[in-house]
Amino acid sequence: MKSAYLSTVFVWAMASTVLAADWPQFLGPQRNSTSPETGLLRSWPDAGPEVLWAVEVGRGYGGPAISEGKAYLLDREDEVGDTLRCFDLNDGKELWSYAYDAPGSVMFPGSRSVPTVDAGYVYTCGHNGDVYCIDTNTHQPVWKANVWTDFAGKPPASGGGGGGFGASELGSFPIWAVTQNPLVYGDLLILASQAPDAGVVAYDKLSGDVKWKTPSLGYVGYVSPNLVKIDGQDHLVMVTPSTNPFQRSSPNENNRGKFIGLDPLTGKQLWEYGNWNCHISVAPAIDAGDNRVMVVGGYELGATMVKIEKQGNEYVANEVFTTEEFGDQTKPPVLHNGHFYAQYGTNNRRDGLVCMNMDGEIMWKTKRAPGFNKGSMILVDGLILATDGEKSLYLIEPDPKEFKPLSSAERLGAGGGDSSGIAGRIGGGTQNWAPLALSDGKLLIRDHAQMKCVKVVK
Repeated sequence: MKSAYLSTVFVWAMASTVLAADWPQFLGPQRNSTSPETGLLRSWPDAGPEVLWAVEVGRGYGGPAISEGKAYLLDREDEVGDTLRCFDLNDGKELWSYAYDAPGSVMFPGSRSVPTVDAGYVYTCGHNGDVYCIDTNTHQPVWKANVWTDFAGKPPASGGGGGGFGASELGSFPIWAVTQNPLVYGDLLILASQAPDAGVVAYDKLSGDVKWKTPSLGYVGYVSPNLVKIDGQDHLVMVTPSTNPFQRSSPNENNRGKFIGLDPLTGKQLWEYGNWNCHISVAPAIDAGDNRVMVVGGYELGATMVKIEKQGNEYVANEVFTTEEFGDQTKPPVLHNGHFYAQYGTNNRRDGLVCMNMDGEIMWKTKRAPGFNKGSMILVDGLILATDGEKSLYLIEPDPKEFKPLSSAERLGAGGGDSSGIAGRIGGGTQNWAPLALSDGKLLIRDHAQMKCVKVVK
């Protein structure tokens, strides 16, 4: 009897170690680009890691989410609208889809966001600000809203598109469309509206009722709210940009952006840092530990760390450092053993993969050898899986002493979402910038024609 009991415990323990971890939202389970899975391959064969399947997708920058063996992607055709597609993670078979009209196109056209999967529902926010809660069993919407136009934001111009460069009117549709990755917090679904009548909005996740909203917090950016721990409590952090020099209403307009800490249950503002200098903010804030918050940007303006401290009954955000030698234009850095890793490619700067310590000291840069520019990274089993923003997938050992690539292979196709005109000059000819997703040892990557499933475990 004792032997049988021990055998059962052993089998259960072994099964527990191989259970797949879901990747149910932008940046993974904890929204910090980190996977709890183990058993990662420590090197790849000369031919590269095996591609288990591939499916055709529309062009864009939106990444997948994975839950219970299914992959969800908010795909897009600019002439028609958005389509939520559900795939079997094992073989790539499309199981179902839900589409709605949302025509329009902007510079760098295509999809924008990552779905969020929670307790039998998928939450999406589309190119034009359409928010949907879709039942994974019926494949039909439970509720819908628009995070932009519901709060006095103007719809896309006739024929689609956002405002161009130059001064824009209050509430003009964003130049690069609405870019929001929904966050589920308890019974709430939280997104940043950034419209004239709301900064951040929390909906009841099952009914769509607005539970709270903040006033406008500043200029329109492309940052999704994120959570950090301050004195053991959850703070919701929103980042707003500084004055865009190409859109200011007067030559003297030169306002700084903000990091704002909110109570996620009520929307009450808890603290503010008001000296953020990045006019097009995309990457959300991340928790750097010990009440520290790290925010990165592009456009040669770098990164800022603040520490949140209690003074009496109030929280105060104190700057720890700001550096122009570290940043990431589209995603937050990966944090591992007290060091940050980010892809610092901007319009005019090609620092490649960069490592920085907690004090803001740069440890190394790959520059263009090899180059990394707006790709995506996941920390898993002590290693980093990274796309370089172009064609290659890398396996990297994070080390503050030097760049340590273990393997690499071309797994993404050429051709950017918009390689002509100013978009091509700024973004380059290959713009594979979509976030990654990992579950059950299957890594999902995408370019502007296909989503591929790559085997990365033994």
